[in-house]
Amino acid sequence: MEQRVLGRTGHQVSVVGLGTWQLGADWGSVDEGDALAVLAASVEAGVTFFDTADVYGDGRSEQLIGRFLRENPDSGVVVATKMGRRQAQEVERYNLDNFRAWNDRSRANLGVDTLDLVQLHCPPTVTYSTNRVFDALDTLVEEGRVAAYGVSVETVDEALAAIAREHVASVQIILNAFRLKPLERVLPAALDAGVGIIARVPLASGLLSGRYTHDSVFAADDHRNYNRRGESFDVGETFSGVDYDTGVEAAMEFSALVPAGTTPAQAALRWIIQQPGVSTVIPGARNVAQAEANAAAASVPELDADTLKAIAELYDRRIRPQVHDRW
Repeated sequence: MEQRVLGRTGHQVSVVGLGTWQLGADWGSVDEGDALAVLAASVEAGVTFFDTADVYGDGRSEQLIGRFLRENPDSGVVVATKMGRRQAQEVERYNLDNFRAWNDRSRANLGVDTLDLVQLHCPPTVTYSTNRVFDALDTLVEEGRVAAYGVSVETVDEALAAIAREHVASVQIILNAFRLKPLERVLPAALDAGVGIIARVPLASGLLSGRYTHDSVFAADDHRNYNRRGESFDVGETFSGVDYDTGVEAAMEFSALVPAGTTPAQAALRWIIQQPGVSTVIPGARNVAQAEANAAAASVPELDADTLKAIAELYDRRIRPQVHDRW
């Protein structure tokens, strides 16, 4: 699989990584054996980048990755985790003492002395202009607790503020065919600054797979059931903030644009891979078949100019009027 440099981390990572929110919580139940099989299948398919967080299953996702790393010490996987959502989202809580405590927990869960990459997990907007927060992150690097740090953001303005910070190595942002706004300013700014871009929610919570209908039912513990209006966390994390029924209709049109021999999900991932400035895209997977299909998107031929134009027109007609200005 193609490898790209992840911004200022200096690490080479696969263009298709693995997001492991699904292996922790909020997507229905995934048992331990299935979760470990997903990790193994991803690596076998060429994936060299896992993304997790300390709150995914209250540490379960980190622990599963830690077990995989112990059992596969030569896997060569770069692991990024996140911190900051274990307490109330108040900038005062983003301090060195808390960072050390959260860092200790993640290092123990993952079974490593130094984290490859730690990301602030969608912190309050004021955080980006608070120097002491980034001074504390610099201290974690100086102490050898982390090799590099980045930020997972919700909005374009937050991304630009993070990119402007001297030592921010990467920015994680929602980017998919139903969320085009980062293309305008974020990706060019990241390219200019040498900051890596990690594209999350690449399938708009599954909408772009083309598998869901107006009548699809999601489990009670699946955020696609309980967070459609942002009841538990930012609505952008669920279906990219698109109204579900609108998204289903748009996804049907997207599927009709997909080249023969390619699934809608693979085309959606290929679209992201082609965007200048993207380092890696991190689809999740709940089973081996999904993991293998996602990884295979890296070898799908590039989408042609007519297809790219049609996707942009679909966004402008169906999605942009609803969500473009929000993020």
